[in-house]
Amino acid sequence: MTFRSRTMKTSAVLGLSALALAACGEAPDDNGGSTDASDFTGCIVSDEGGFQDRSFNQNSYAGLKAAEDNLGINVQQAESQAETDFTPNLNSMVQNGCDLTVSVGFLLADATKEVAEANPDMHFAIVDDNSIDLDNVKPITYNTAEAAFLAGYVAASASESGTVATYGGMDIPTVTVFMDGFADGVDYYNQENDDDVELLGWDKDGQNGTFINSFSDTAAAKTTTQNFINEGADVIMPVAGQAATGTPDAVVEANGGGREDEVTFVWVDADGYETLSDDQKQYQLTSVLKELSTSVEDVVTTASEGNFDSTPYVGTLENEGVGIAPFHDQEERVGQETADKVDELRQQIIDGEITVESENSPE
Repeated sequence: MTFRSRTMKTSAVLGLSALALAACGEAPDDNGGSTDASDFTGCIVSDEGGFQDRSFNQNSYAGLKAAEDNLGINVQQAESQAETDFTPNLNSMVQNGCDLTVSVGFLLADATKEVAEANPDMHFAIVDDNSIDLDNVKPITYNTAEAAFLAGYVAASASESGTVATYGGMDIPTVTVFMDGFADGVDYYNQENDDDVELLGWDKDGQNGTFINSFSDTAAAKTTTQNFINEGADVIMPVAGQAATGTPDAVVEANGGGREDEVTFVWVDADGYETLSDDQKQYQLTSVLKELSTSVEDVVTTASEGNFDSTPYVGTLENEGVGIAPFHDQEERVGQETADKVDELRQQIIDGEITVESENSPE
């Protein structure tokens, strides 16, 4: 069976066999080079969320630190406080002689391209962007629409109010690809179960929705979540980096007010259950995972072996570059029937029986 949402527009990356590294995330072919890892310096530049964002900056940094622990490479890092820090931070990595510099996030694309063009003999990788076509820049991207589809199905199934919601930090493809997949998962649940669960915060057909225009404004995230709850939503998925911590804050407060229908949330990028406080994580329904640390570590390891190339990495359900987290404290609410259905849907997506499409998916 093939599912194409009535709002879907373009083909996803499931059939992009030309992206060689997307096949199980394998390392590129040996180009004949080799280096001593102890002489290799791997560097990383965060976006404005910083390395303690409990999200993609922190997990990308963990991948570099894992390479340091496992290989004995040298590591340097630069934490950005604002967009104006991107270019200076990247230039500082160049000046420090970094063998590979990892830029974390779509927002660093322009700065990374500028610095990479000016330094063609130095190697770069960028997480969550595939817009740079240079021999010395490796894109590390993720088709999170596939995993968010599963989370959308779970959210719709678990909703007691019949209303769920999502919002983004900024209106950029690496954010809206989550929202596309989530919308399609809700839509698929409705079609399969003859239901009418409503999604607030994102119109996939119109490609417009709710954004707080920040990855660090936790107050705006909290207010946005409270507004959704007041509109009846009992499952909310923020795609907003560090700012998203405002959502579990709002959820804890809402559930402390004696509600009948418990409010939950879906985390993104990493399993929030591992980093959120006990009072917050009990209300996490699941997380949409990007295996950032593993992919960054793999790219750094390959470069340290002298085998850098610019072939894009695309994480998918098939190569386990994306996925969803366990249901943890919400297992009972999700139920075994839905859990089994999610496993079935995951395999159907991998097998191509269900095609998850998003114009924001990496190509």
